[in-house]
Amino acid sequence: MKRLFLLVNAVILAVGYCGLPLTLRLYFGRGGEMVWFAGWLQSGGWPVILLPLAVNYLARRRERTPSGSVKVIRLRPKLFAAAMAIGMITGADNFMYAYGISKLPVSTVALIDATQLAFTVVFSFFIVKQKLTAFSVNAVVLLTVGAVVFAVHSTGDRPAGESHSEYWKGFAMMAGSAATFGLCLSLVEFSYAKTGGPSMDYAAVLEFDLVTNISATLFSTVGMAAEHNFQAIRGEATGYRSGRIKYYAAVFSVALVCQCLRLGIAGVIHYSSSLYSGILLSVLLPLVEVLAVVFFKDEYPPEKGIALFLSLWGFVSYFYGEYKVANNRN
Repeated sequence: MKRLFLLVNAVILAVGYCGLPLTLRLYFGRGGEMVWFAGWLQSGGWPVILLPLAVNYLARRRERTPSGSVKVIRLRPKLFAAAMAIGMITGADNFMYAYGISKLPVSTVALIDATQLAFTVVFSFFIVKQKLTAFSVNAVVLLTVGAVVFAVHSTGDRPAGESHSEYWKGFAMMAGSAATFGLCLSLVEFSYAKTGGPSMDYAAVLEFDLVTNISATLFSTVGMAAEHNFQAIRGEATGYRSGRIKYYAAVFSVALVCQCLRLGIAGVIHYSSSLYSGILLSVLLPLVEVLAVVFFKDEYPPEKGIALFLSLWGFVSYFYGEYKVANNRN
């Protein structure tokens, strides 16, 4: 059953991870300009989490014993505080990611975003004491090399009309986002293990994710208010090149796919580890590029096919290592 839940969360994660850069590109590419708003959207869809929470609560009520009671809130105070703190870091990460993708092509974003795997490995090793095997290290190397290969063609890809300073600022922001994201993955796993304890079931995971998103939304709300973004939404929708309806569809899509990403990550970390979630995200990078070709007619040179092969090889290496470890335990 654990493997089934892990698979379901991995699929949800894949939908969110592949959809987020594409929907954000759609927002910025058709006339969207508000970076704080784009960051806010990445956590502002938190009410979506209430649906699986409600389903989980009803399931727990149905399974309770006649003399037992079901807690509505499973999150401990220390875990609540940890979720609030991680949410603030996530809010900063959302802003950096939104800024980076507003200035860089998808291929460059993929190259920089691949470095999150290296950060995840480092942080998971030091923070959660994740044990590294030769297979997991090999997977990290293959996935990172694959991501680099498939983005090599991005040399000289500065968009027309964009200054060098803006381009490199976007580059720096995306690198900061990758590092912060890797840190957040490890902090979430650490919170589950050290603060949640044995009572850290999936209901508590959902509540943790909910609090994290609300905290990140509060962080972004302050930025939006300072930049007067709330008052500018209507005007931006009017000037959106695809029309008002498609504008609101685009921003709604950003919020929805990002919640899929966060729910998937939370579930994968709960049922596996932050390192596994990082590797899964990296193996999806070539798929993001394929979708960019399909929906945005981006070029797909041979280097990306090689990158896809290396990424899949790395993924197989990691799972073979996990299989060997499981066999040794048995």
